[in-house]
Parts: sequence; structure tokens; C-alpha cells
Amino acid sequence: MLNKLLGKKPSQKKSGTVIVVSGLPRSGTSMMMNMLVAGGLTVVSDSIRSADEDNPNGYFEFEPVKQLSEGKTEWLAEADGKVVKIVSALLEYLPAGHRYKILFMEREIKEILASQQKMLDRRKEETRVSDADIEEQFQKHLAGVKYWLARQPNMEILYVNYNRLVSNPEEFTQAVADFIEVPVDQAKMRAVPNERLYRNRATRA
Repeated sequence: MLNKLLGKKPSQKKSGTVIVVSGLPRSGTSMMMNMLVAGGLTVVSDSIRSADEDNPNGYFEFEPVKQLSEGKTEWLAEADGKVVKIVSALLEYLPAGHRYKILFMEREIKEILASQQKMLDRRKEETRVSDADIEEQFQKHLAGVKYWLARQPNMEILYVNYNRLVSNPEEFTQAVADFIEVPVDQAKMRAVPNERLYRNRATRA
């Protein structure tokens, strides 16, 4: 059952490293997952959270990831050479016994806030925290997690700017391929970013 969830392919060569797509929520992690799938990689995901208006191409989530903070990491033994999406707040719970290549998505904070608010509006949910407070919390979190990541000997990080990726995917596909050191179809990866889905652009003065 676990192999089915992990999408295990006997013919796929293991790299000895888990490829992680991370970042803040609504920062472009699902798009990067979609790009890697298009490129030919196998993802660690399930179908519990299906595609919707907020993520028309799917979320690529794996429920056991949410239990990392509880020390439930057994599934990582079958994740070598595969890709898993892990929100940045959970990276610190990854066990030191594995090596990780982390594609960390960065996006304008105001765009993230706008995207989150539209999601909440569609779900008829409310938050009592102001955008200014959330932005401050996000900025502090990002500063802390980047400082921590830079000091982890078993982790390599490539920061990917979502805004530039959508506008010019050619700028990043080779860098991503070189970083993960796994053969990918870059032409198919470049076809994934869709400016029509880039609906929450930051306004500039």
C-alpha cells in the first residue's frame, strides 16, 4: 500500500537523496511539483486533497508529511530519488539520517497574502490577524529558516523566485536540473508555468 502511495517505480534509479519542494503556503510549491512531474520525476503524494479553483493543477500533498513534528518519518525510507512537498515550517523536523536537495520557492509576500485571502473567501473562512501582522510573521519565519538551512550539512538549497519563474521559465529549468542531478525533460517543465494562473500579482508604485 505504501509503495502505491509513494508511486514507486522499480525501474527508477535511486539517487540516495530526497528532493524536497518547500516554501511558504501559496508560494508556488504546487507549480514546481507539477513541473518536476512533467519533467519525468516521481512524486511522493496521495489523492486526499484534489485539484480545485485555487490549485487547478493539483496540490501534490502527502498526508504523512503533516506528522513530521511527531517524529513519524518512516515513509522517507522509500522516498530516495523522489520528490515530496514540505511546507517550510516543517523542514526542521526532517531526520538527519537522510540527505535532501531542497527547492525553496520564494514569492512576493503581498502576493501570498492576496492568494491566501482569496482562498479563505472562497471557503467562507475568516482570519482575525491583519495582513501586516502576517507579513511580519512570514518575514521572521523566512529569516529564521534560511539561517537554519544554511547550517545543515545534509541539506542543499536552491532558492527559486516564483515571480521570475512564471515570466521566464527558461531562466530556471537548467538550474533546477543541474541542482537535483537527475535527468529531466526540460522542454516539458518549461511548458508548465502558466501566466493565466498568475492571478495575484503584487502592485508596484
